[in-house]
Amino acid sequence: MLRTMVRLAAALLFAASACCHADANVGEAAPDVVLGVTQAVNSVRASDHAGKVVVVSFWASWCATCRKELAMLDGLQLEDKGGLQVIGVNIEDRELFKKAARQLGELHVLLVNDRDERCQKAYGVKAIPNLVIIGRDGRILAMRKSYGEDALAGIADEIHRALAPASANNG
Repeated sequence: MLRTMVRLAAALLFAASACCHADANVGEAAPDVVLGVTQAVNSVRASDHAGKVVVVSFWASWCATCRKELAMLDGLQLEDKGGLQVIGVNIEDRELFKKAARQLGELHVLLVNDRDERCQKAYGVKAIPNLVIIGRDGRILAMRKSYGEDALAGIADEIHRALAPASANNG
């Protein structure tokens, strides 16, 4: 009897962990998790920016492609003037995040630190750079994983398509 109960409990725990940590996929609603905390220790979620196209870029200070991508995304956000919110999710420890954020200077993107790795797990991040484009309706439009600098122009094109009016996307 005890052995059966232990097996049942183990099966329930396995099933619960599988459903709670399933990777996000294109076409699905973006996970409503805290993406990270700002330097001022404010929690940030993609849903805080409902109605905008949200780009979530996972980065680290040692990743050259990530730094170039953040600069490009900053330019796109400034160019768009309100319909795009870029959130740069740093995957390093809190002190490295603070130092890296200071070194990046005057970026207009929202920089956060995923200190408990919940966001990374929710989005299935196993390597960087990693980027997710979330549409105005809160659904994932595109995901890019482990790419090089040569992919940045294509990513910019994908973001421009996401920002285009719905009629332009259908025509």
